[in-house]
Amino acid sequence: MRYANSDDPELMDLVRRFVTPGRRYMRLGGSSLRLSGPERDLFMRELVQAAGEITPTELNILFEGGWRERTTASWLVAVSGRTEFRSRIGELLLASGGPYQGALCIALATFGTSADADLLCEYLDRYLPEPDLLWDQTAVFSTLLHLDAALGTERAAAYLAAGGLWQQWTAATPNTVGDPQEYRQVVDQLCSFASECAELFARTEPRN
Repeated sequence: MRYANSDDPELMDLVRRFVTPGRRYMRLGGSSLRLSGPERDLFMRELVQAAGEITPTELNILFEGGWRERTTASWLVAVSGRTEFRSRIGELLLASGGPYQGALCIALATFGTSADADLLCEYLDRYLPEPDLLWDQTAVFSTLLHLDAALGTERAAAYLAAGGLWQQWTAATPNTVGDPQEYRQVVDQLCSFASECAELFARTEPRN
């Protein structure tokens, strides 16, 4: 992992340009849903502009950074539809290394294919049998529910079946598990916001 400090001026420059303007990294995710009116419009325009300006090389560098950098990179990838980052996002998701998993899930959800559902299932197959590792199982499972609805599939059904991995995990973590259907509504709203940004992005100049 790279750290944005004086020893890494390259990453520091990218953080200054793409991560911290307007505290962008703090407004991505659930905070974006609380924006309205001119504030929301401005935030979307600035996010779309950043998604168009950043290069693939610069995105790769942000993905090497900490949670702020990875959260921002995930959203810029989602807005610009850069599906070439699918495997990198999948690697980070499976590593489950920090509080940016939700942003990774939104990127996969906006890609919206069976390949993205495969990555979510791979995560669930690895981490649902580990009740001591309370990472992002609810967020990932809720994203799978979102993709099932979008794709007309039933990938989540096997986990929800009696004795399935989701039931096993919730039984072992009774005081920590959120309602995946409730969280799915948040995923739906975030994907809707990302789609609005993507539509605006599509009307702008070609990306780098």
